[in-house]
Parts: sequence; C-alpha cells; structure tokens
Amino acid sequence: MSVKHTAVSYYGLNYVEHAREDFKEMAEHGCDTVILAITEFDMDFWFPNIQSIVECAHECGLRVLADLWGIGKYFGGEQVSLFLQNNIHHRQVSAMTGETLPNACFNTNAFRDYFHGLCMKLARNTEVDGFFWDEPHYALPKSYASITGGAGDDWACRCPECMEKFRAYYGYEMPRLMNDDVKQFRWREALKTLSDISRDLKEYNPKLEITCCVHATLNTYYVTEQRGYDNWEMVAACPYFDVFSSTIISWDLPESFFKDVTNRTVAMAKKYGKQSERWIMGYNKRPADWKQLDHVVDLYEDAGVDRLASWTYRGGYGTVVAAPDALELWDRIGACYRRVLKKPE
Repeated sequence: MSVKHTAVSYYGLNYVEHAREDFKEMAEHGCDTVILAITEFDMDFWFPNIQSIVECAHECGLRVLADLWGIGKYFGGEQVSLFLQNNIHHRQVSAMTGETLPNACFNTNAFRDYFHGLCMKLARNTEVDGFFWDEPHYALPKSYASITGGAGDDWACRCPECMEKFRAYYGYEMPRLMNDDVKQFRWREALKTLSDISRDLKEYNPKLEITCCVHATLNTYYVTEQRGYDNWEMVAACPYFDVFSSTIISWDLPESFFKDVTNRTVAMAKKYGKQSERWIMGYNKRPADWKQLDHVVDLYEDAGVDRLASWTYRGGYGTVVAAPDALELWDRIGACYRRVLKKPE
C-alpha cells in the first residue's frame, strides 16, 4: 500500500478538553495527522493555548502540522488578516488598473519579516511536527480573471516594491502586460518567501517537516500562469520542502483531471526525492455517488500517492463551507482512511 499518512485540517484551537474529544474522533476515523489551521488571530489572542493543543494531539497519537491559515490572504483560507488590518501599505497591486488589492504582497520585507516571526514563534514555543504551506498564491484581480474562468490580462503584483526589485534585476521598468521576465520574477520571488523561512525552520529544528501545497492547475483552471507557484519544477526542487502536495479537486470535475493532476504530482515528487500528497474535498460539496470517493482514493493509491489529506474536520459541519451530508461525508472519508492504512473498523 502506498499511503503512509492520513490527515485532516482542524480549526478548533480554543480549549484542550474539547480538542481532545475531536482528536480521539480523528484517530477513530483513521487519521494519523492533524493540520492545525492557525489564524493570525489565534497567534495574537489564543497563543498560550496552542502548545497545550499540540500536546493533546500527540497524546491522542496524532502528528501535528501548523498551517498559518489565510495569513495576509497569501495562503488559502476564509479567515481575515490582522496584517492587512494593521498595514495600509505592503499590499498587492493590479498591473492593469493600479488598484490596491486586499492581499499582502509577500515579496515585501514587511510581510516576510511578519511571516518569519510567526513561524519561528511556533517553532520555538510549540512541539509541532512541521509546517504546511497552504496554497500560496498571488492575487487574481477578479475584474479580469476568475479562478475557474479563462486567463485574463490582469495580474498581480505590480506594487512599488515589486517594481523596484524588478528594475534592479532586469534593468527596465516592470511592464503592465505580463512577459517571460515577469513570470520568472514572480516565480523566483514567490519561492524565495517560502524557501527562506523553510531553511530557517530547518536550521532551528532539522526534524521539522515542510509541506508545500500548490494549486492543482490544468489549462485555465486556477489560471495556471498567474498564481506564482505554477512552475512545479521550481517548487519541487526546493531543498527545504519534504512533501510536494497539490490541492483539492472538486467532485464535479472529470476523472481525467483527477488522474492527470495525481500522476503529475507523484512524478514531480519522485523526481526531486519528495513525498507526494493528494487532497480529498471534505467540505462545500459531496460526491454525487459515494462510490466516487472510494474510487478517487483507490486512484490516488494506485498512482503511488504517499499521503492523503482532507479539508476539513467533520466535513465543515456547522460552518458556511459545510458539505451536504457533512457528517456522513466525514464518516466515509474515515472509512477510506482506515481501509488504506489497514486499520480495523
């Protein structure tokens, strides 16, 4: 069997006694890893409790990965951002309109220092087993392009700091229309943000495991050339990442898409000596037929995927992103997890 680890994301960072029951339930559902979705508010307000939550997860037999969920709207996530609230500058800018966007520019020293501080605070003060970089991305100016629509001409970021860096490197002003230099610049700067902090985390504690999860791109889905981490070769080659992951695919998409993304993910991970990870949509939607869930898990395993993960605990039950039949979906995912890990019912 190829699958070695099974994970689920979790938002509950408030009280240990409640988390303990949830962690027991995760273990009963075949999970061996919990991905803690830690917000900027959690870091600011609930931080004294995070280590207790981590210890509790370990006592329940779970590995713990820290996901700085929605930070600066740089990583994926619905959460609001204290960085954006507290900084009117250092934001991404639309190339075509010059509009300031509600997303931090992660190429700026201000955001990099902020991000670095949060990560190192977790590494120094908690016993997390690793970090999960959750769909890092440049913003898409929605007036010109949408996640599932065709590629538009607009892109980000063309803020003053990005423009200054571009001119210093290439010797001319960053154009408004994306060209090859702009693509290379965006890929290079985007990777530097994660590569530098991953290096520092590894230097502090070599045992920390780093996962980078990129968008599952194909043609115009997620507008491949505009997200910043769509050059999978560059991402997978980073020496500080241990796991190469590609993100959730909607149940509505054809099986050929699942196969293509999975095969490319596994091949890229193997090429650079990483473990591979594929995700299961455990929120927002459910498969029309439960057999599709079993089939996709079998597809992942047959392709040689090393790790499975699902967003999110209990199918998002009780939240605005809850799947229809959320608790049944959670139980079905648990059955698949137990099956691939050969755990008893």
